[in-house]
Amino acid sequence: MDTTKSSKNKEKKIAIVTEVKEKVDKAKAMVFTNYQGLTHKQLETFKREVKKADAEFVATKNTLLKLALGKERVDGQEDKFQQPTGALYVYGDIVKPLKALAQLIKETEKPKIKFGLLENVVITDKDVLKLASLPSREILLAQLARMLNTPIQGFHRALNWNLQKFVMTLSAIAKSKE
Repeated sequence: MDTTKSSKNKEKKIAIVTEVKEKVDKAKAMVFTNYQGLTHKQLETFKREVKKADAEFVATKNTLLKLALGKERVDGQEDKFQQPTGALYVYGDIVKPLKALAQLIKETEKPKIKFGLLENVVITDKDVLKLASLPSREILLAQLARMLNTPIQGFHRALNWNLQKFVMTLSAIAKSKE
């Protein structure tokens, strides 16, 4: 009977690793946190908030999470998998879910960010908070469009002013000849 119980347990763990691996492969960025000290209500509210921003927060056993991540992603970060780990998987815009995480940290002083992965590059907790302070993608695009438009507007004004000055000069010459 022990073999069926252990094989069911092993199958369950394999299914969890497979599911987490799919999330890891799909995610643009991941942030790993120690969520200890957060209440169930706080966690559920945070999960709903990040779900709106095309992200997902999941608590997973460290051993299963390390298996799903693979050695190359975890290399040098093994010591960070000692305490309970919650993973924030970001599928869409990177900034919005990080803003929600930063807001939760500001309000509760928890969870503690362990590290992050942005396109398979390890980033520190400080880097994660810097990313969270960036404006959203839409605002950045609007700022870029405004910056690209500024020289064109200046060029237009310069050309327009020269034409106006030319017309005013011709008008003054015409008045003086009358």
